Amino acid sequence: MGKVTGFMEYERIEEGYKPVPERVKHYKEFVIGLTDEQAKVQGARCMDCGIPFCNSGCPVNNIIPDFNDLVYRQDWQDAFTVLDSTNNFPEFTGRICPAPCEAACTLNFNDDPVGIKSIEHAIIDRAWEHGWVKPRVARVRTGKKVAVVGSGPAGMAAAQQLARAGHEVTLFEKNDRIGGLLRYGIPDFKMEKVHIDRRVEQMKAEGVTFRTGVMVGELPKDSKVTNWAKETISPAQLRKDFDAVLLTGGAEQSRDLPVPGRDLDGIHFAMEFLPQQNKVNAGDKVKGQISAAGKHVIVIGGGDTGSDCVGTSNRHGAKTVTQFELMPMPPEQENKALTWPYWPYKLRTSSSHEEGCEREFAIATKEFTGEKGKVTGLKTVHVEMKDGKFVEIPGTEKEYKAELVLLAMGFVSPVASILEGFGVEKDARGNARATTDFNGGYATNVPKVFAAGDMRRGQSLVVWAIREGRQAARSVDEFLMGFSDLPR
Repeated sequence: MGKVTGFMEYERIEEGYKPVPERVKHYKEFVIGLTDEQAKVQGARCMDCGIPFCNSGCPVNNIIPDFNDLVYRQDWQDAFTVLDSTNNFPEFTGRICPAPCEAACTLNFNDDPVGIKSIEHAIIDRAWEHGWVKPRVARVRTGKKVAVVGSGPAGMAAAQQLARAGHEVTLFEKNDRIGGLLRYGIPDFKMEKVHIDRRVEQMKAEGVTFRTGVMVGELPKDSKVTNWAKETISPAQLRKDFDAVLLTGGAEQSRDLPVPGRDLDGIHFAMEFLPQQNKVNAGDKVKGQISAAGKHVIVIGGGDTGSDCVGTSNRHGAKTVTQFELMPMPPEQENKALTWPYWPYKLRTSSSHEEGCEREFAIATKEFTGEKGKVTGLKTVHVEMKDGKFVEIPGTEKEYKAELVLLAMGFVSPVASILEGFGVEKDARGNARATTDFNGGYATNVPKVFAAGDMRRGQSLVVWAIREGRQAARSVDEFLMGFSDLPR
């Protein structure tokens, strides 16, 4: 694959970024993609390694060596055909996937991996530019009706696959636009929403019906989950009206931090803060928008959501931004002999961190402090792991200024009331109980009700959601027709 000696001749080329002073003034994407020649060089680095671990490292099992080779040969249209055969939305993954495929790259064992994600990004952007992405309308309609609940990447992938199988698919979304957390969660500077809009138009042409602003089931009265629904449908009505129902909502229940002072104003979940900015970027007015402008901001949680809060706070014009992580600081370089081809444990610095952020590791928040009902600071202590538990280190107590605190500590489960409304059994973590077996995969205990994506597996990656959506679509198709030609 690629050039036989390319991996010895060429270095890895990273995608570039526009300068920090320029990009923090707006919410547009700022990644500078590879040129055709740079992509060719990256494709040339792909080794004829015999066992392409990148394929299995990729949750959707992209046929990576093949499209690397085609890009090296500058056969871009065939490269798109190969990529499109396994991934419904490469423009999503090419922008926001952390690229487990690159961690699994054989070249990564003792060198820098092939820039697979940047090649994928280049292929799909070129495909859209040249009009190669077209609707694939089913030649025969089955007459079967399927409801897909939740329009994130799992729901979109499932709906598209089921429509291509000839079913009448309706995709329900409680908010006012399609995309789930891709729309209201991922900042526009990481992925502009035009990429979702183009796919929605493609899926409409393929026969998918979109119903936005529709809540299926009920949220608890005190729920902080984003909900801009204008009408409600009961789970019982959905089961009555459709031949199959696929639940693909997110694991939207945010992990809380129940310490003294939690009820002070100015402490918010990340998923209160981020969706508001997405909505403003779409041209909507948001009453009482949470703003970081001129404030000392503390982001609690060291993952991608926390990083998104950092980047958004800097664009608001925060005075300072500090990010807390409970775990100790990882090593800057992983032990490849120990971790390859699996996802490595190492320090990851995002583009948002580079825009301005202090990072604190092995730190726990003990109390929020405030005046007149508003948060003004918090008390912390450093911790270490002993016998599997975090214990405080005496003498490391410290107080921080904080006029805005954003809780970005991950998500614990789907909203329980949604699953309970359908009567779906839950696993020990509160997710919908459903297996991924070849026969009857993704089926719940409730007849003709299926579950996939974060609702089934818990908080995960966009690429895993796409995989589960595709696989669940095949299971639903088999359930309805007795067989399926859809790829698994």
